[in-house]
Amino acid sequence: MRRPQLAAVLVALAMALVACSGAPAPTGPSDLSDATVRALGFGNDWNWKQQVTPLELGVTHTQYSLDPDEPTEARQRGEGILANNGAIWQNIHLMGFGTLNPEPAPGDFDWSSLDERMQLVKETGGRTVLTLCCSPDWMKGGQPGQTDWSELETAPEPAHFDDFAALAAQAVQRYPQIERVLVWNELKGFYDSGKNRWDYEGYTELYNKVYTAVKAVRPNVEIGGPYVVLTSLDPGSPDSSDVRGPWGVADQRALDVVDYWLANNVGADFVAVDGATATRNETLAEPADAAARKFADLTTWIRARTQLPVWWAEFYPDVPSDQQGGATSQASAASTLAVLAAYAQSGVSGALLWGPQGSDLGFSALWTDSTQADGGRPTPLTAPWQWLVPRLEAGHVAIGHSPTLPVLAFRAPDGMLVVNLTEDPVDLSEGDPLPPWAVLLSQRAP
Repeated sequence: MRRPQLAAVLVALAMALVACSGAPAPTGPSDLSDATVRALGFGNDWNWKQQVTPLELGVTHTQYSLDPDEPTEARQRGEGILANNGAIWQNIHLMGFGTLNPEPAPGDFDWSSLDERMQLVKETGGRTVLTLCCSPDWMKGGQPGQTDWSELETAPEPAHFDDFAALAAQAVQRYPQIERVLVWNELKGFYDSGKNRWDYEGYTELYNKVYTAVKAVRPNVEIGGPYVVLTSLDPGSPDSSDVRGPWGVADQRALDVVDYWLANNVGADFVAVDGATATRNETLAEPADAAARKFADLTTWIRARTQLPVWWAEFYPDVPSDQQGGATSQASAASTLAVLAAYAQSGVSGALLWGPQGSDLGFSALWTDSTQADGGRPTPLTAPWQWLVPRLEAGHVAIGHSPTLPVLAFRAPDGMLVVNLTEDPVDLSEGDPLPPWAVLLSQRAP
């Protein structure tokens, strides 16, 4: 691959998102000096790797997400970010995470909150994913007509699997805009404590009934599962698998879910999983690309078992314990970009950012909390994410890692994104050092 001539091109539209973790996002662009460009080099020794397949990025709307009762100007600012390459896909839950009980009693439907969320997706130009979770109370031992939100994550009883599948079919018939569905969410309620493993047989039975019911009414809707959390453990932990890396060891119980589901589902259009960079004991590899390698290693493990596209339905880039994660955190933004690089390098087809609206969750978002009058504003992740969305979708991005420095780069035909993967300044041979977690964006051809 040719060495890009960058000295003259990374200076015009560079945006340095260089605040320390937790500080507010910068308000305008800054230039990247020629000296810094020369110091980084960006030659073939960066081990450039073209993305394996087009990668489609999206978001999952959660409890609060540009809802009609939010302050008008804040909501409109957030909508503007979402509509401007904020997401290809927008994911909504059937019940919970911002939507009400769609069938409080058998045959008694309330689609009002889903109607609002579906309208939001339309108005902001997104493509629609529906997560078929969670289930009305009467399907899991509750009283018809009542909703106990403390039981949201309880799975439906096997005797009501057919009822849940019928509700899923009703939803995809009501909303023709739905193109994909995820069956359930993180196997909620399907853990068998007595066996110390997931009840993958029960989940797969539910999945198969939902698959059959949805395909019967909307054959063109793409359906995926098993949406299991691929937990990582510290080396030597019980339930460790042979899949390991600098990030830790994969939990064998989660891998067993994927293997069983692949062998026993009645059909699938994609595989959906999720996970975080830290281990269950909150051990986090550094720098950020070492932690993010988990997503590449586990994607490779899945792709060795199936030709189905791989989607990460949720992903959680943790930050070091001495850093503050969150919507306005530069550390969270840089760590999120490291995960996107791992996805591109390993052949992930889709990834959904959980909660694009700022909250106290502790991970990146695309706009600040728009329930506040001053909210709906860009975060440190916003501009890099918006730049990557169409380019990763087109499949034209190469990923490079510095041979000597903890620096990551995304290179497209019309620009480049550079990330400092650590909480420390990166000293260069000339020019100013890269600040902690710096993200530098140029929108001119390399």
